[in-house]
Amino acid sequence: MSERSTQAAPELQRSLKARHLTMIALGGSIGTGLFLASGGAIAQAGPGGALLAYAAVGIMVYFLMTSLGELATYMPESGSFSTYAGRFVDPSLGFALGWNFWYNWAITIAAELAAATLIIKYWFPDSSSFLWSFLFLAIIFALNALSVKGYGESEYWFALIKITVVIIFLVIGVLMIFGILGGHKVGFSNFTLGDAPFHGGFLTILGVFMAAGFSFQGTELIGVAAGESENPRENVPRAIRQIFWRILIFYILAIFVIAMLIPYTNPNLVRGGLEDIAISPFTIVFENAGLAFAAAVMNAVILTSVLSAGNSGMYASTRVLWVLAKEGKAPKFLGKLNKRGVPMNALIVTAAVGMLAFFASFFGDGVVYMWLLNASGMSGFIAWIGIAISHYRFRRAFVAQGRSLDELPYRAKWFPFGPIFAFILCIIVIFGQNFQGFMSDPIDWNSIVVSYIGLPLFLIVWLSYKFIKKTKVIPLQECKLDPPTK
Repeated sequence: MSERSTQAAPELQRSLKARHLTMIALGGSIGTGLFLASGGAIAQAGPGGALLAYAAVGIMVYFLMTSLGELATYMPESGSFSTYAGRFVDPSLGFALGWNFWYNWAITIAAELAAATLIIKYWFPDSSSFLWSFLFLAIIFALNALSVKGYGESEYWFALIKITVVIIFLVIGVLMIFGILGGHKVGFSNFTLGDAPFHGGFLTILGVFMAAGFSFQGTELIGVAAGESENPRENVPRAIRQIFWRILIFYILAIFVIAMLIPYTNPNLVRGGLEDIAISPFTIVFENAGLAFAAAVMNAVILTSVLSAGNSGMYASTRVLWVLAKEGKAPKFLGKLNKRGVPMNALIVTAAVGMLAFFASFFGDGVVYMWLLNASGMSGFIAWIGIAISHYRFRRAFVAQGRSLDELPYRAKWFPFGPIFAFILCIIVIFGQNFQGFMSDPIDWNSIVVSYIGLPLFLIVWLSYKFIKKTKVIPLQECKLDPPTK
């Protein structure tokens, strides 16, 4: 009986098709970061500074995804980050990365639910936050409880809505730049306004790096989804190959269009946030083009983005928690699957953490949302560092054990530059994410603690497990290189 469940468990249900993986990879990077935070980035660092920050982080994410693509294609695992680090680096690092990733996305569920209540109050200002949080949590839970196909199908349509809006925005924006829409030709006047295109200097651009990094978090979900892909050896590389062009079109081009059409000095760019949906840079451009109900439409799109992020967070954190249990790094009861191949116990525990969003109705929506957001912000960069280290060690172990690179179904280009570049950039962003707190007079210890709390927590979990289990870095010759999944 136990042998049977051991054979069935790693497979889960391989129901995710190529179109699901493609949309998961793309949809994971399009959300409030693009629709809202991009305006603040332009206001803070100028159009050139915002483009530079997003382009640098975009390149880093591309290298990270090629690293993850090589790993996930050769060895599709639902617990990808923790499993790879545990096999190719050190079991203690795998343990810490697994729990870090679970914590990151479980908290993100709560943050996105809190955000959803803020957005819905655009239409229903006097309604109950508790009621909306409960309703959205129930929807996300149901989508994940049905089957992995329920998650994949819902993400496909969520992503399709976002992509459609961005494409419409780009077409309208380009027409406005050339004066075909909006009444007059804009040209490059806003791009060269004042001290643009760069505003605020290097440190300001560094601050935008964090916002850009948070915007791209979610693209790594393809590594988790690979464990339940119909044909990971073909579908994962296909999705990875398209990421670079999608980052270029949907982020870089969108920010360029916003910067061309809206002066970075526009006060509405600074104000753009969840409590200011009406002045999202997308809304401003649509309204300038003469489109009625732009704010209401963008509000609905941003709501789908938030629910999509919560849905993805529920899926990813549940799968990683399930794998941690299967590897003996979490309580055993979390490692059980139901008849539909869904780890229900892990799903219920993860959803319980999402209940943190309910505090929004007691302590004020905006305050709770920002705390939850800040608490999970650094965890994503730690996961990215884990991907870079795991890939670097995997490739070195692969060669050290005399294996031919031709055996790899998908090979990341520019090795070892890719993982090393991503590692260095992630380290810079982690340590520089709240440099403003140290430079203020007096030092803002409260914001510093909130921003950096994820780092000591990760180190405590990692080093505690290492001390208790007395784990060591695995020699390259002893790394477990399982044959590719058929």
